[in-house]
Amino acid sequence: MENNSFTLLPMSQRISLEPGSVYTGKITIVNPADATENFSYKTAILPYSVMGEDYTADLATQNNRSMIVDWIKIAEPVGGVAPNESKEVEFTITVPENAPAGGQYAAITVASNDAMQANEGVAVQNVFEMASIIYATVAGQTVHEGEILENNVPGFSTVTPVTLSALVSNDGNVHEDATFLIKVSNAFTGEVILPTEDDDGIYNEVIMPESKKDIKRNVSNLPGIGVIKISQTIYYSGDVSTVEKNVIICPLWFIVLVLVTLASIVAAVVAIVKKHKKNRNKYV
Repeated sequence: MENNSFTLLPMSQRISLEPGSVYTGKITIVNPADATENFSYKTAILPYSVMGEDYTADLATQNNRSMIVDWIKIAEPVGGVAPNESKEVEFTITVPENAPAGGQYAAITVASNDAMQANEGVAVQNVFEMASIIYATVAGQTVHEGEILENNVPGFSTVTPVTLSALVSNDGNVHEDATFLIKVSNAFTGEVILPTEDDDGIYNEVIMPESKKDIKRNVSNLPGIGVIKISQTIYYSGDVSTVEKNVIICPLWFIVLVLVTLASIVAAVVAIVKKHKKNRNKYV
């Protein structure tokens, strides 16, 4: 199978759960139109958490926020999907009566079932694994407590795109959304660069409980040199933070050119002064 790829939908799901209840959901596996063979899949249920402020995904460590792994059952954990077709795979979540309130997180992963592909006489190439992340909230005493720690817009950049950053914390027991609004314009003419018809400048970040997240965002479609006005507004946990700056974009080659030009001017002035002194001394 030369094109053994697939699509998994949705990439993430938000679920509200009640202790003692049963929830039924689904994922959809899509075998693309350019595939030439059935896609044989296998699924797995893994704990989901994050490590560090850069939010490196951890699909191995189970803790009190990934107990949901033991509550999920997949109706058809292995199977196949014909080319240009999709298949809905149901799963159920059986929530214990004593389930703790707050966030519960898991990843339903889908990958090629190598054994089945081999039985079908299909060579497995370019195969990868995808995951649908479950963000579940168990009803009860949920704690919503977070803070915007940093909101950074640089005043100077030698490259484009320009990188904006922020640091937010979540001290509660359930995931939260941080919403970002970015506006960009020419500092001199006021011409709007962002938002555009294709990009409204708004995006969201999921902040996991008991964590800090370092968030970076690149702003593209900027002039290679000039001065632009950038503002970044963060809406999070009932707080609003806005930082607005005029950002000078000056590439390294231009800085080098200016330095070389200045050095040449200085050298020329020094040479003229020396020549003037030499001629003056000649007639003394």
